[in-house]
Amino acid sequence: MQALLNAIATMVLPADAQRVFHGRGGLHPGCEHWVLDAFPPVWLLTSFQPASDEELATLGAALSARWQQLAPGQPLHWVYQCRHGGRAETRLMAGGVPEPHVVTEEGARFRVHVLKGQNHGLFLDMAGGRRWVREHVADRPGIKLLNLFAYTCAFSVVARQAGAAQVVNVDMSHGALAIGQQNHQLNGLAGGASFLPHDIFSSWGKIGRGGPYGLIILDPPSYQKGSFVATKDYARLMRRLPDLLAPGGHALLCLNAPELGMAFLQDQMQALAPQLSFVERVPNPPVFADVSADRSLKVLLYRAPD
Repeated sequence: MQALLNAIATMVLPADAQRVFHGRGGLHPGCEHWVLDAFPPVWLLTSFQPASDEELATLGAALSARWQQLAPGQPLHWVYQCRHGGRAETRLMAGGVPEPHVVTEEGARFRVHVLKGQNHGLFLDMAGGRRWVREHVADRPGIKLLNLFAYTCAFSVVARQAGAAQVVNVDMSHGALAIGQQNHQLNGLAGGASFLPHDIFSSWGKIGRGGPYGLIILDPPSYQKGSFVATKDYARLMRRLPDLLAPGGHALLCLNAPELGMAFLQDQMQALAPQLSFVERVPNPPVFADVSADRSLKVLLYRAPD
């Protein structure tokens, strides 16, 4: 636990939502099950195995001591979540959580919810992907995007901020898309985005009629029973890309499955959409460094021919 305590003792006051400590990357022996995130003004400590009351007391004292150095006299707000055995237990350990809870990232604002569920409304490991989208769209004002598995539409927000003319967001979850619409409103983005609560695999006709697209983002869950299983369903997405992309358009393929490396995506793309050429792997935020690049989040960029 010492590496986590060291990270707490040296952390800075965060303005944006961000990961502070990433034990899951395997670079801190003995701390592989610990993660610390900042969702200002709340700290979220996550353990992927049960933690003792003594451990939580030690970490709580460390957070309190550092917080008094960073923000003297201000109350500490922190939440603990244990994810183990396919279940998540969440506890408010000190202070409170704003409602609504709005965080920022590079000038964009997003609603989050740290007291319920395992997905909190903004995936912090995808910060590099969102930065890439912002920069890519800024160089192509008026571009049209297709955002598949849109969740709370963070990609759509940054794309619209950067000058995208239209973003089509598709996700099965009405609730996630509702938060996505709120995120657009939070950022003063009126119009320019649609929100389709559909099963992607039964909606290709509607999706195709909205194209072609200059950029397609695919960020599916790696495994969601009854919805998407990467090992069998990602291929169904890849086959559609050539027909949906505009000439010279790009596709951003995302996969967060430690057991599936880059070759899983690259080999299938070569077989199923060979006309699309691999451009690069978008780097993850440095804090998400991993002992194996193949285990970490994969964000691969492909380009259609002109």
